[in-house]
Amino acid sequence: MKKLINQPQDFVKESLAGMAVAHADLIKVNYEPTFVYRTDAPVQGKVAIISGGGSGHEPMHVGFVGMGMLHAACPGEVFTSPTPDQMLAAAQQVDGGAGILYIVKNYSGDLMNFEMATELARSEGIRTLNIIIDDDVAVKDSLYTQGRRGVGTTVLAEKICGAAAEQGYDLQQLANLCRKVNLHGRSLGVALSSCTVPAKGTPTFALGDNEIELGIGIHGEPGRERVSMKSGDEITEILVRWLCPSQASLIDNIDYSRTLREWDEAQEGWVDVELLNKPLQKGDRILAYVNSMGGTPVSELYLVYRKLAEICEQEGLQIVRNLIGPYMTSLEMQGYSITLLKLDDETLRLWDAPVKTASLRWGV
Repeated sequence: MKKLINQPQDFVKESLAGMAVAHADLIKVNYEPTFVYRTDAPVQGKVAIISGGGSGHEPMHVGFVGMGMLHAACPGEVFTSPTPDQMLAAAQQVDGGAGILYIVKNYSGDLMNFEMATELARSEGIRTLNIIIDDDVAVKDSLYTQGRRGVGTTVLAEKICGAAAEQGYDLQQLANLCRKVNLHGRSLGVALSSCTVPAKGTPTFALGDNEIELGIGIHGEPGRERVSMKSGDEITEILVRWLCPSQASLIDNIDYSRTLREWDEAQEGWVDVELLNKPLQKGDRILAYVNSMGGTPVSELYLVYRKLAEICEQEGLQIVRNLIGPYMTSLEMQGYSITLLKLDDETLRLWDAPVKTASLRWGV
């Protein structure tokens, strides 16, 4: 293992300390428990948005704390969920009196701990709602989830909902918006190599010299299929065809049903919500997001985007916005993911709204 670290157990803390120095105008870091929060928090009278998850996916989530996105982020150890006390402390720090929206990727540890944090916050009088992101169409269940995994749409939801919070949406409006973004987004990824968690020191999984894994998860969970290496265009065509309207219904086991666990304010308890997201339709306006898993250079991502744009045009999908780069990584894994998000007038306007974070900024 060759990594720019000191001691594995200090990796996350020292990385966050570097972020705090580099972006002192935007963020502060609290330790014990650990969370990153906006320097201007709490923003009085506005809903605060908090997300989090295991480290190793940077800039997700800590790089997206700032104006127009997250108010706080809770990083766990590498590929390990943050704890309820981190989320509760973050909520206490950033609560401006209008409530907290937790955006939660659908992984078992994240889900359980954010649920506990919600109950703890509510016991202290902080109104809190959880919305789950489960946009990965590769597999219905995995090593870490019941249902679909939460991946690339999380970045887009944090940006769109962050803009809405800045504009004064109330907590229920934000929850409804986040649910809509989740339902309109779908993602699929591919791995060309494994990654190495510092504390373990060996690759997370093994791929042969001529093998790739289609539908891989961001922690290295198995995907849909392991196949021989192909050209960039061939891999992109496989992924995009699974996401597009003319082919998705022809692929075995591709469906868009989802079951989310959400807090019901009327019942003051957790309920399972059955949802069905229809495939993209010809004429839809979309945001096309090509994401590096950490080890794929931007030049290769643009090669992917070229093919993606070509197929979307053939499919009658109108790309009106895009995002290309390493925004939700898996340490140094070689590979990429594609997320297609259907946009309407509201979500397009909120996507374009100003944002200023360490890793995403425009309009300011």
